[in-house]
Amino acid sequence: MNFPQFGRVRRADFHLAEGVAHLNHGSFGATPRVVLEAAQACRLQMEADGTVFFRDALPGLVRGAAQRVAGFLSGRTEDWVFVENATQGLNAITASLRLKPGEELLCLSQTYGAITNTLRYHAERAGAEVISVPVPVPFTDPEPLLTAIAAAIGLRTRLALFDHITSAGAAVLPVREMAALCRACGVAVAIDGAHAPGQLLLDVPALGVDWYVGNLHKWAFAAKGTAVLWCAPARQAALHPVAISHYLGQGFTAEFDYSGTRDDSAWLAAPAALDYLAALDPQAVRAHNNALAREAGEVLCDAWGSEIAAAPAYGAAMASVRLPGTKGADRALAREVARRLTERHGITVNVMALDDSLWVRVSAQIYNEIDEYRPLAEIAPRVLREIGV
Repeated sequence: MNFPQFGRVRRADFHLAEGVAHLNHGSFGATPRVVLEAAQACRLQMEADGTVFFRDALPGLVRGAAQRVAGFLSGRTEDWVFVENATQGLNAITASLRLKPGEELLCLSQTYGAITNTLRYHAERAGAEVISVPVPVPFTDPEPLLTAIAAAIGLRTRLALFDHITSAGAAVLPVREMAALCRACGVAVAIDGAHAPGQLLLDVPALGVDWYVGNLHKWAFAAKGTAVLWCAPARQAALHPVAISHYLGQGFTAEFDYSGTRDDSAWLAAPAALDYLAALDPQAVRAHNNALAREAGEVLCDAWGSEIAAAPAYGAAMASVRLPGTKGADRALAREVARRLTERHGITVNVMALDDSLWVRVSAQIYNEIDEYRPLAEIAPRVLREIGV
């Protein structure tokens, strides 16, 4: 499909640096100018009279923004709160569990590194154990993963924490089916949806999970530091923010909405971000991004005689392609390749170690066009030769 309102014409909406191929939207997002202006307006309101703002205005503003989120991702407003990022939300969830020695926390081989550390930290403090279930690479069929999850669930499994879209492989996982397996065994489920809001059409309560955390600053155009956490009503009494503060014991939303003096302007500008997305037509945005990511992945795959980490049926607005000749590569080499691509060739892209090789993950956003990806096909192997790989 061709959507003439997308491509280079949209770059003016952002503060993107000129002369750079911005192919890494998935890592940090890009905030439209209009959203930054909305955040600045909130900031100025706060600075005009801090006493009135924090005492009288802020509670209603935060709840109003949460109401917009509920309309975007479904569910009741009172089940949604803001956090700074998915990692912070998942830390709060894991900390809410009173783990016992011998209990197990289930995750995936492609669980994001920060979240793996979170699980390991809490498990080690309690004498519990983290169990990792392998995600097939490439991901072409959900059945092997579902079978492996079913086999890994045991009597000691306390929590299953699954990615909705894997960071390294860019695979959209069948979280509804994964959650159903756990629910049938009485295992609580948390979903790391860091990449999902804006990239997928979501009805979070319908997934059948206990907690869901997603970033709005990646694919929903919000300002940095804007993520949301959905909690099933039955789990809310036990869930507390990472920073315990004034409103302990006064309710789920009260505790998360205010933990002390901080700049909440990014959260308060979330409605402006959702307005921007709505004006573009979210379905059209997803169609453009998904088609472009698929085409970009195929360009790299064909040029390198390689493979894509997720079949088209399990892909969305990102694609990870194996970089040939990198068997045994580690994270340090991945960082060096990414650094050289940026500093020497003006290409920002994510390079990650996965399945004993390096993979290049490209993102597709409304400001991208296919000709931005073609130079990467020739330049990435050249960078490897420069390094001596």
